[in-house]
Amino acid sequence: MSRALEGIRVLDMTHVQSGPSATQLLAWLGADVIKLEAPGGDITRSQLRDLPDVDSLYFTMLNANKRSITLNTKTPRGKELLTELIGRSDVMVENFAPGAIDRMGFTWERIHAINPRIVYASIKGFGDGPYTDYKAYEVVAQAMGGSMATTGFDDGPPMATGAQIGDSGTGMHAVAGILAALYQRTHTGRGQRVQVAMQHAVLNLCRVKLRDQQRLAHGPLAEYPNDDFGDEVPRSGNASGGGQPGWAVKCAPGGPNDYVYVIVQPTGWPPIAELIGRPELARDPEWATPQARLPKLAKMFQLIEEWTSTLPKWQVLEQLNGHNIPCGPILSTKEIIEDASLRANEIVVDVPHPQRGSYTTVGNPLKLSDSPTTITRSPLLGEHNHDIYISELGIDEAELPDLRARGVI
Repeated sequence: MSRALEGIRVLDMTHVQSGPSATQLLAWLGADVIKLEAPGGDITRSQLRDLPDVDSLYFTMLNANKRSITLNTKTPRGKELLTELIGRSDVMVENFAPGAIDRMGFTWERIHAINPRIVYASIKGFGDGPYTDYKAYEVVAQAMGGSMATTGFDDGPPMATGAQIGDSGTGMHAVAGILAALYQRTHTGRGQRVQVAMQHAVLNLCRVKLRDQQRLAHGPLAEYPNDDFGDEVPRSGNASGGGQPGWAVKCAPGGPNDYVYVIVQPTGWPPIAELIGRPELARDPEWATPQARLPKLAKMFQLIEEWTSTLPKWQVLEQLNGHNIPCGPILSTKEIIEDASLRANEIVVDVPHPQRGSYTTVGNPLKLSDSPTTITRSPLLGEHNHDIYISELGIDEAELPDLRARGVI
């Protein structure tokens, strides 16, 4: 059975997380992703190592299903080989600092001239403007994209989210642009440039907070648990931010992740009132309707928590789901790695590696009926130099040792 992107070659000139997360997804979808690294390798190969002299989990979990070559693009021969690779690729992806690829001599105009069909994707921190040359990291993007200002509790500082919405979130946006450009190419025959900024991607993921910023002009936001409102959307703790109120309530025995997130829909209130031992609240005019409950959200969830705190979260989950009440236990990273259903769905997978042994990683979240995914390990540095330079580019085998000696690969 063929895979969705079979026959598409991606020249992956990315590093760290935002770019590699995008190219890894393309590889999972069947593209032949060639990770081009400087002779020293992607910096994450050595960052946050848990084993000495072995590629880190940081690297292995972002570079599955790829092939690796090394190339010093600052050398004349390196530029020649890069030109050859661009000419043979369908997609080129980079996330260098602004202007870095241009300074190598590979402007978009030149890349397009070398290969008019290529889709050239650039991931940067910011769009054109006063921030263009700022250095961007995951939490910097969260800070400047609206996430941190609206995350946390109203009496505390801005908070970062554990989800990598700045890096991997931007990578997912880049994939959407790349696939759209490849589809358009089937009609036009031409490639195009795809540009995605981390700040923009985070902002796109925070759009509901911009919705609420505009709603503030008409008064306080009733579904927020906050007592006071200024002229900016406040941090609202664990409030759902949607049309139905939600909160994380404590469960027994009271550990750091012994919580269940509960959403109270209008139809869910009578069975919740029954479960917490207060069935009369389903009929009480002070509690029976969503409008009556909105001013008392903190008290409502306190009543629910008085019940949940006496039970383990899995028992709470079972009872709430028995009444079709939307809820979910707070799962720790340990619980997620051990979750049998996630393994059965191949979203948590074990992968063998020749140096570090087996490691656990995240599988492909995109499930296509006619394009199954097998997760393979990340490549060793320069593992595919011979295959690509000699077997595919056709350079003389005798040149390979010379390229190593001269620091070209």
